Amino acid sequence: MARSRFIYTLKEVAGMIGENLELIEEVTANSDNIAEGELVFVRDGSEDGTKGLTENGVDDLRDLLADIKTWEGGIRQFLVDERCDPEMIERVMAYEAKRSL
Repeated sequence: MARSRFIYTLKEVAGMIGENLELIEEVTANSDNIAEGELVFVRDGSEDGTKGLTENGVDDLRDLLADIKTWEGGIRQFLVDERCDPEMIERVMAYEAKRSL
Protein backbone atom coordinates (compact mmCIF):
# COMPACT_ATOMS: atom_id res chain seq x y z
CA MET A 1 0.00 0.00 0.00
CA ALA A 2 1.30 3.45 -0.88
CA ARG A 3 2.23 5.82 1.93
CA SER A 4 -0.02 8.76 2.51
CA ARG A 5 1.40 12.04 1.35
CA PHE A 6 -0.80 14.07 3.66
CA ILE A 7 -0.57 14.64 7.39
CA TYR A 8 -3.59 15.95 9.28
CA THR A 9 -3.25 17.73 12.61
CA LEU A 10 -5.32 16.30 15.43
CA LYS A 11 -7.45 19.44 15.43
CA GLU A 12 -8.21 18.96 11.75
CA VAL A 13 -8.95 15.27 12.31
CA ALA A 14 -11.42 16.16 15.08
CA GLY A 15 -13.33 18.32 12.62
CA MET A 16 -13.10 15.77 9.82
CA ILE A 17 -14.53 12.90 11.84
CA GLY A 18 -16.73 14.90 14.22
CA GLU A 19 -15.01 13.81 17.41
CA ASN A 20 -13.87 15.72 20.48
CA LEU A 21 -10.28 16.97 20.21
CA GLU A 22 -9.50 16.12 23.84
CA LEU A 23 -10.66 12.55 23.26
CA ILE A 24 -8.49 12.27 20.16
CA GLU A 25 -5.51 13.67 22.05
CA GLU A 26 -6.01 11.09 24.79
CA VAL A 27 -6.35 8.17 22.39
CA THR A 28 -3.23 9.22 20.48
CA ALA A 29 -1.26 9.80 23.70
CA ASN A 30 -0.57 6.06 23.58
CA SER A 31 1.16 5.45 20.25
CA ASP A 32 0.20 1.77 20.48
CA ASN A 33 -3.39 2.79 19.65
CA ILE A 34 -2.47 3.75 16.07
CA ALA A 35 -0.53 1.62 13.60
CA GLU A 36 3.20 2.30 13.50
CA GLY A 37 4.09 5.13 11.18
CA GLU A 38 0.57 6.54 11.00
CA LEU A 39 0.97 8.88 13.99
CA VAL A 40 3.70 11.43 13.43
CA PHE A 41 5.18 14.32 15.35
CA VAL A 42 5.43 17.57 13.45
CA ARG A 43 7.81 20.36 14.33
CA ASP A 44 5.88 23.61 14.13
CA GLY A 45 8.22 26.00 15.87
CA SER A 46 6.61 25.53 19.27
CA GLU A 47 8.36 23.83 22.15
CA ASP A 48 6.32 20.64 21.90
CA GLY A 49 5.37 20.56 18.22
CA THR A 50 2.13 18.86 17.28
CA LYS A 51 0.90 15.41 16.41
CA GLY A 52 -0.49 14.48 13.06
CA LEU A 53 -2.10 11.47 11.45
CA THR A 54 -1.75 10.07 7.98
CA GLU A 55 -4.90 9.17 6.06
CA ASN A 56 -4.50 5.57 7.26
CA GLY A 57 -4.00 6.87 10.80
CA VAL A 58 -7.29 8.75 10.58
CA ASP A 59 -8.98 5.51 9.53
CA ASP A 60 -7.28 3.64 12.40
CA LEU A 61 -8.45 6.29 14.86
CA ARG A 62 -12.00 6.25 13.54
CA ASP A 63 -12.12 2.45 13.83
CA LEU A 64 -10.67 2.47 17.34
CA LEU A 65 -13.15 5.10 18.55
CA ALA A 66 -16.04 3.10 17.10
CA ASP A 67 -14.68 0.03 18.90
CA ILE A 68 -14.25 1.88 22.21
CA LYS A 69 -17.89 2.96 22.04
CA THR A 70 -18.93 -0.71 22.05
CA TRP A 71 -16.94 -1.57 25.19
CA GLU A 72 -18.70 -1.81 28.52
CA GLY A 73 -18.68 1.74 29.86
CA GLY A 74 -17.63 3.07 26.46
CA ILE A 75 -15.73 6.32 26.20
CA ARG A 76 -16.22 7.26 29.84
CA GLN A 77 -14.66 4.01 31.04
CA PHE A 78 -11.79 4.35 28.56
CA LEU A 79 -11.02 7.82 29.91
CA VAL A 80 -11.32 6.65 33.52
CA ASP A 81 -8.98 3.74 32.78
CA GLU A 82 -6.51 6.20 31.24
CA ARG A 83 -6.67 8.20 34.49
CA CYS A 84 -7.86 11.37 32.80
CA ASP A 85 -8.80 14.49 34.69
CA PRO A 86 -12.45 14.22 35.81
CA GLU A 87 -13.24 17.66 34.40
CA MET A 88 -11.88 16.61 31.01
CA ILE A 89 -13.97 13.45 31.14
CA GLU A 90 -17.08 15.53 31.79
CA ARG A 91 -16.27 17.86 28.85
CA VAL A 92 -15.83 14.88 26.53
CA MET A 93 -19.01 13.25 27.76
CA ALA A 94 -20.96 16.50 27.34
CA TYR A 95 -19.69 16.66 23.76
CA GLU A 96 -20.79 13.04 23.23
CA ALA A 97 -24.23 13.80 24.64
CA LYS A 98 -24.65 16.72 22.20
CA ARG A 99 -23.65 14.48 19.30
CA SER A 100 -26.28 11.90 20.15
CA LEU A 101 -29.18 14.39 20.06
